[in-house]
Amino acid sequence: MLQTTIAKEVTNIGIGLHKGSAIKITFSPLDANSGVVFHRTDINKYYEANYKNVINTKMATVIGDNDGYISTIEHLMSAVSSYGIDNLLISIDTNEAPVLDGSAAGFCAMLDSAGIKQLDAKKQIIVVKKEVKVQAEDKFASLSPTTAPSYEFSIDFKHPAIQKQNYTYIVNKQNFINEIASARTFGFLKDVEYLKSIGLALGGSLENAIVLDDNGILNPEGLRFSNEFVRHKILDAIGDLYMLGKATFANYKAHASSHDLNHKLTLELLNNPNAYEIVTLDSDTNKDLLKAFTLNF
Repeated sequence: MLQTTIAKEVTNIGIGLHKGSAIKITFSPLDANSGVVFHRTDINKYYEANYKNVINTKMATVIGDNDGYISTIEHLMSAVSSYGIDNLLISIDTNEAPVLDGSAAGFCAMLDSAGIKQLDAKKQIIVVKKEVKVQAEDKFASLSPTTAPSYEFSIDFKHPAIQKQNYTYIVNKQNFINEIASARTFGFLKDVEYLKSIGLALGGSLENAIVLDDNGILNPEGLRFSNEFVRHKILDAIGDLYMLGKATFANYKAHASSHDLNHKLTLELLNNPNAYEIVTLDSDTNKDLLKAFTLNF
């Protein structure tokens, strides 16, 4: 099985969640073994999208260094991961990815427009062989061996519009498009008001997030799924795990996990070399594994 990139360059413009200004984003093809690379065009800095460059996970996944950063990349990375893209240049003219409608659907549309191109190099994936788990009080996230990758997530919010929700997503590009990609990020009105008071979430609106007050949902169109909240948590987790730099063949299971806990899970996996192996997908690969991965992507 071969590595991929996109077939042609595509560009979009959207609003930044935190600064509220217009952002230009461009996807460009990259050669084999390049990985997913972000380019801050305004400061001419390049950051590879991997765990080594993660510098903040408090409210989003942020990559960067002392010279600059790019925030809120998880929705974008979720789409790139789910489309099975190994190599991609993402050029952005500021310090955050555009939020678009608060989901990954707009990024999927960009990738659909760009098309996918195979490269003359074999694809590698991370295959989990032993369970790894991270926990913080009642919150946890884990990866375990499997023959059919999935994401199982549960949440429990003391809010009448959310309450207890759980969902299991079977990894597959079409499943992602149908079940996960359009699930929007969400926030509480009181938190949004506070963030705006300190110069954050300036671009947040009912156009790019589900907003809740103490009693219900403020968006006049309502929800896209009855359990849209937990589906969006899965969307985030997919993007966060792709910071490993390769597709991960595993069952992901979590309760109330966050960007921070997801990042710690990637580090926990890498700190346990007996828990995983890097597999090259070629004619010598275990046929069942090769078939399962091909079906999923």
